[in-house]
Amino acid sequence: MKKILGTAVLAGTVISGAAWAQDVTLNIESWRNDDIAVWQDTLIPAFEAANPGIKVTFSPTAPADYNAVLNSKLDAGSAGDLITCRPFDASLELYDKGQLADLTSLASMANFSDVAKSAWQTDDGAATFCVPMASVIHGFLYNADAFAELGIEPPATEAEFYAALDKIKADGTYVPMAMGTVDQWEAATMGYQNIGPNYWKGEEGRKALIEGTQKLTDEPWVAPFTQLAKWKDYLGDGFEAQTYPDSQNLFTLGRAAVYPTGSWEIGVFNPQVSFKMGAFSPPVQNAGDECYISDHTDIALGMNAKTAHPEEAKKLLEWVGSPEFATLYANALPGFFSLNSTPVEMEDPVAREFVSWREKCKPTIRSTYQILSRGTPNLENETWNASANVIRGTETPEAAAQRLQEGLASWYEPQKAK
Repeated sequence: MKKILGTAVLAGTVISGAAWAQDVTLNIESWRNDDIAVWQDTLIPAFEAANPGIKVTFSPTAPADYNAVLNSKLDAGSAGDLITCRPFDASLELYDKGQLADLTSLASMANFSDVAKSAWQTDDGAATFCVPMASVIHGFLYNADAFAELGIEPPATEAEFYAALDKIKADGTYVPMAMGTVDQWEAATMGYQNIGPNYWKGEEGRKALIEGTQKLTDEPWVAPFTQLAKWKDYLGDGFEAQTYPDSQNLFTLGRAAVYPTGSWEIGVFNPQVSFKMGAFSPPVQNAGDECYISDHTDIALGMNAKTAHPEEAKKLLEWVGSPEFATLYANALPGFFSLNSTPVEMEDPVAREFVSWREKCKPTIRSTYQILSRGTPNLENETWNASANVIRGTETPEAAAQRLQEGLASWYEPQKAK
């Protein structure tokens, strides 16, 4: 009897031990609070169904707060198991501090090109520390019903752009354009970085800034600020107190006709809008000019180097690198364009419009993301503030550019006065 009881107790211990060993919950840190439903309803169930015993939670932070909150959590040892990675310098810094694990050996890395991986690698390309997920393309969303009602065609040039805004403003039914300046990043990411590549000629200007052969006070870099200063007249009353969610609501409720933004909003807006939505690329200065778009390697997923569950985290990361994930993600989040080498057929017409610009325009990435925001003052964050100030009219385009140039030159050797 004792032997039977002992065997039963031992079996119970083994069974409960096995259950306990499988009872692992992985937590994902992210700035994409708009993606909660996609992860909870589509992505996590697909992964958990194939990986019993591993549970996943998605815990986003507001976009503007993410970097600071994540850094604090990592320093305190309280960050999640998986870290959603911004491209280039912000994530490279975490890797250099030993906070992101080296994922070079993951089998799924073979599913990505060198270009796709470059945003999450060391400068020499020797280590890759995040699994690429998607790129986003900057541009303008518009209320196609409002445009049809007012007899407006999507603008292709600067002159057509302002003519359209003037017509919308004169009619008075809609706020011409939805943008606020409270959150600051909105003004830079959806304003300056949206239209800027057409002035600094995409990669040509971005690389010249890194090499030190162009300065932020040169005309191609001041010109986008000059354009932002003109936007003030089209943003409606109280834009100075308007937050990013306020801008989103203004557009989705049909009260604003144009929304400077990027493809990342498509999936968020689709279930909210009651009108037909369209998109147009950043207007060029003159008809026939070469066009440039910010086709930005935007988002990836890495592993907290101090996770208590590295093997389970790697299982999730291998899946994130798979064609199955690419298809689920790109169609659940139209406007986030897969970086996986396996082609993904997209169903959404507005997403297809954005991605069609790759066929006619030269791609680049956001100018502040690689190398130029490694020092203090941080050029990315300073550009947020400068863009918001210029739109508000509290800083001139020239003064904003001068301040950014002085800040960059104070620590970045190629930009120091020779």
